[in-house]
Amino acid sequence: MIRHRPHGSGHPYAESEDQRVPVLPMDGQSVELRVRASANVTSVVCDWLMIGDPVMVLPLSRPAAEEENTKVDGGHLAAAQAKAARAASGSWSVVTPPLEAGRRYSYRFRGGGRTTRWFEVTAAQWSPDGGRLVVEGGDRVVPGSVRWLADGDGVRKARFELELSPSAHVVGFGERFDAVDQRGRRLDAVVFEQYKSQGAHGRTYLPMPLALVVDGPRSWGFHVDTSRRTWYDLSGARLVVEAEVEDELTLRVHEGSPAEVLDAFLGTVGRPTELPDWVFRLWASGNEWNTQERVMAEMDRHRETDIPVGALVIEAWSDETTFTAFRGAEYEPSEQPHRLADYRFPEDGPWPDPKGMVDELHERDIKVLLWQIPLQKMRPHPRHQAAVDARQILDRCVREVDGRPYRNRGWWFPLALMPDLSRQDVRDWWTAKRRYLVDEVGIDGFKTDGGEHAWGHDLRYGDGRRGDAGNGLFPVHYARAFGDLLRSAGKAPVTFSRAGFAGSQPHGAFWAGDEDSTWEAFRSSIRAGITASACGIVYWGWDLAGFSGDLPSAELYLRAAGTSAFMPIMQYHSEFNHHRRPLRDRTPWNVAEQTGDSSVIPVFRRFAHLRERLVPYLAEQARQAVGGGAPLMRGLFFDHPGDEAIWSYPLQYKLGDALLVIPVTEPGADKVEAYLPEGEWVDVWTGLALDGGQVLTLPAPIDRPPVLCAAEHWQALSPVFAP
Repeated sequence: MIRHRPHGSGHPYAESEDQRVPVLPMDGQSVELRVRASANVTSVVCDWLMIGDPVMVLPLSRPAAEEENTKVDGGHLAAAQAKAARAASGSWSVVTPPLEAGRRYSYRFRGGGRTTRWFEVTAAQWSPDGGRLVVEGGDRVVPGSVRWLADGDGVRKARFELELSPSAHVVGFGERFDAVDQRGRRLDAVVFEQYKSQGAHGRTYLPMPLALVVDGPRSWGFHVDTSRRTWYDLSGARLVVEAEVEDELTLRVHEGSPAEVLDAFLGTVGRPTELPDWVFRLWASGNEWNTQERVMAEMDRHRETDIPVGALVIEAWSDETTFTAFRGAEYEPSEQPHRLADYRFPEDGPWPDPKGMVDELHERDIKVLLWQIPLQKMRPHPRHQAAVDARQILDRCVREVDGRPYRNRGWWFPLALMPDLSRQDVRDWWTAKRRYLVDEVGIDGFKTDGGEHAWGHDLRYGDGRRGDAGNGLFPVHYARAFGDLLRSAGKAPVTFSRAGFAGSQPHGAFWAGDEDSTWEAFRSSIRAGITASACGIVYWGWDLAGFSGDLPSAELYLRAAGTSAFMPIMQYHSEFNHHRRPLRDRTPWNVAEQTGDSSVIPVFRRFAHLRERLVPYLAEQARQAVGGGAPLMRGLFFDHPGDEAIWSYPLQYKLGDALLVIPVTEPGADKVEAYLPEGEWVDVWTGLALDGGQVLTLPAPIDRPPVLCAAEHWQALSPVFAP
């Protein structure tokens, strides 16, 4: 076997061992050609042909063996990620002579009695001509800055510059963990699953080609209207934008306040859908709650400790092969969607009565969501109903350019097949298998996990898009599919996703993905919430205090809970830990037991009851945001764009029109420095009036996180904070 893929795996941040480097060479640049070969191949050569010249035979060499030193951090997914990183073995490579623009090159590989097909490559150049940049709205493109990168097969990229004043701050680009203001940084917008430490890597599940340029009364914004990958360099005086294109690119420039810019953007990509009030109550989840008995025991504990819970997310419910049947259910495989009557649930099984369980939870005023992934697992080899599903998906899946089914190239569920959810008929087919869960079991929503699995520029989608234009839209179609299923059953479209792109705004709620229980992850997640909201995500939350690794300290847990009580979604969750002891559940009682801190349950209870009283306010403010107002959770730049002092306190944010939240994100703090924007404010815990436009040191006891209320709203909200 000899394998060469010019574009490699499609991983946006790593080169694979069988690709061309760079994929798109520039004029005068040499290319490293890599192949993977079977262990029995002892030599490989490359036939290199510049059209019109004789063939050159270039011998390939194998890299020196490197000592394996792949660090594996905590969490049950870490080993799988590390295994994928160690897969680069059996690699051979050669460096070609420099390429000249205007000439076409062909190459192939021979070795071990095998010969590959011929591949072609040409060198690219930047020039002022070649494509068309359509600018709608104010024209802020620097004259003469537009360039087009083209090779022998056409235009590949566009580049242009936007003028930035020295005082401008730039926010947006989707959910960003590293900073609120991206001025001085370089970043890109591509959907990617970064397992933990997103802030350190500058990567995100939920990118958007949108930015708000906050420059006082001169604020404006722009939207690169594309589903392809884009890049942004804000390290200099000008903002340099690059985008993958074919021949035309549209740039929408919006003048006005941050709220006006956001409203114009949502008018293009779609506006959020209002969700029911119950989404603002506490959400509870644990990846090891894998039986009906365990689920009900945890809900009983909530009742016993008087910690009200509004939504339960059950992750480990399914057979882990179909993600449509409860684990332990007995039934006959079928090509038609099953109904509840088709299943038999043994009394001694893990889920003896799913409908009875959901009915009881509903009687307790608890809504129920089930976990999903948008893949058909192929490892281990599908059996029973999974084998039927695997056969059926073959003419409904995303495809490679040669027509073969695309097999997931990521490290999570490797080689799984991916339904082509760009097609309405496939969305209907995929969700029909799950309809009984909504219609008969009574499920209220779905945790639409994953969605970042489409790698490769040359994939083919049923809506006519290639991978470069369709991959980023896959998570949008995914959440839409489950939202439509819920709507068709007369229920609100409550999905809970981590991946998305421009166009995700109308489709449910989102959370910040996988994170450790650390103070840095706490800070990163607050940034993520502020920036996601700045791009029109109204319903957003995170796994408070992290979900992976060692349990958080009692202090971190309660600081995170106190902040999360003032976020759009308040929820806790914990990663699978192979049921080892001690448990790593992020329930208040487990954290209390493991840390030995008796204050955890009563303080968490205080926050949960406060959250219940906040629901009407949150629902009202979300309704305003959905209707075209500023986002529910918003950076201070929305209300105070001309106040330069706010940028020194980037983790402060407003929750609706009334509340100013000052998170405590450092251990050992009993007070915190805060900036109060102009206006009159009231400390919600003491009723003390405070003047805005100044820096203050506020008390920060663990059970009373610093929160202020705008004075004009205090009369209406004061009962919420009454002792």
